[in-house]
Amino acid sequence: MNIKIKGIHKSFGPNKVLRGVDLVINPGEVHALMGENGAGKSTLMNIVTGALKCDEGVMLIDDEPKTFASPIEAELAGVTFIHQEMNTWQDMTVVENLFVNKEPKKAFGLLDVKEMNRRATEIFQKLGVEMPLHVLARDLSVGSQQMVEIAKALMTDAKVLIMDEPTAALTDRETAKLFEVIAELKKKNVGVVYISHRMEEIFKISDKITVMRDGKTIDTKLTAETNLDEVVRKLVGREIDDYYPKREVPISQEVLLKVENLSRKDAFKHVSFELKKGEVLGFFGLMGAGRTEVIRAIYGIDKCDEGTCYINQEEVKLTPQTAHRHRIGIVTENRKAEGLHLDFSIKDNIALPNIDQLSKGLINHKQESDYVANLIKMLTVKTENAAHPASSLSGGNQQKVVLAKWMGLKPNILIMDEPTRGVDVGAKQEIYKLINDLVKDGVSVILVSSELPEVMGVSDRIVVMHEGKISGIVSSSATSEEIMTLATGGNEHV
Repeated sequence: MNIKIKGIHKSFGPNKVLRGVDLVINPGEVHALMGENGAGKSTLMNIVTGALKCDEGVMLIDDEPKTFASPIEAELAGVTFIHQEMNTWQDMTVVENLFVNKEPKKAFGLLDVKEMNRRATEIFQKLGVEMPLHVLARDLSVGSQQMVEIAKALMTDAKVLIMDEPTAALTDRETAKLFEVIAELKKKNVGVVYISHRMEEIFKISDKITVMRDGKTIDTKLTAETNLDEVVRKLVGREIDDYYPKREVPISQEVLLKVENLSRKDAFKHVSFELKKGEVLGFFGLMGAGRTEVIRAIYGIDKCDEGTCYINQEEVKLTPQTAHRHRIGIVTENRKAEGLHLDFSIKDNIALPNIDQLSKGLINHKQESDYVANLIKMLTVKTENAAHPASSLSGGNQQKVVLAKWMGLKPNILIMDEPTRGVDVGAKQEIYKLINDLVKDGVSVILVSSELPEVMGVSDRIVVMHEGKISGIVSSSATSEEIMTLATGGNEHV
């Protein structure tokens, strides 16, 4: 199947999202679609698959004009979209999620459960993933939910497969297996549109790269005929220097947070570490190592079985209320489910955690508007109006809103779990600069990331976890080989 997109325009009210985009998707080709958050990539793909209607322009499929009335119609025609934000039904099992609206039936319309289990097992074996078929989606990790979405898409008879940040929550092993699957799809003449901010992936698997900026197509090139510097320059419209900002102030020796022997059954054991004032403490480990579980426990979202936590040498009970009182903020891994009220306005999302500062019985609306406008400007949130719902923003701009609400708290400690997941190269650098500015002001940052270069580039020290335990705490000068040795259960050599 060949798809040609010509002169596509799309506006949401006064906000022009697409301004004459052209794109060609050829069979048997991996076409990387790149652009900063808000460039219009997902909007374009939603138009291709019938979730949105364009205002102007045409789509040709095998040289015939075509529009889909819905994503279901697109999927039936062979065009499938794996979205960045998971669309799993949280109260359904894994196998039920795979067969929504396409359940195999036996006589008298009864579900063929045996066939569903067989096909589900087959697709996960193909992906090299062990997946419990009968657990609820809500009980899966973000990475496992992403694998369910990928499996669901691969079970269709796709001729064109669109992948939006498919590896953002996957382990290295799962990512490698997905790339093998993509190579097999190419051999079967399936066209793949691959949207990702991970440059190393783009140059590893794509045949062609199209760069979008501000709703326009900037350039399309064969991957072999371009390089990382050229792509970054086209993405952001400028050179990017000092990708990981250099520390400008020394770390204090004052211990702000001390954790001793923190344990939780089936999650982590005997976790102990210290966080100093003005320090960036990285947490790294492979998926399932327990990183997220530890920081959620520190904030009090999940309870511990044992262990002690001290803030400024005072023993504290781990609850969100205690964390808020001590001005500890948290940017959770799943911004869609836990970080934002998507139906609330951007303004309300930013202002609500800090409402006490903005009211004395009654809310001072001018103060609230100025407060929100200042944070939107500081974090360069791309929006026409702060009254628009948070759901109207791109993924990267939603992440900035989550950061903005905690910035307003003026935190002593900010916990950040995968803060750059699904965020473009320009926005990533902005977040790194923000972290640098925070530590200048004496804020302590706990940074959880599955991207090793990011942890090494931003952190002062790195806590490495393996199977729920700390396998080592190293300086940022440790090599990637030394850190990966610890992350995979090897002995500490640093």
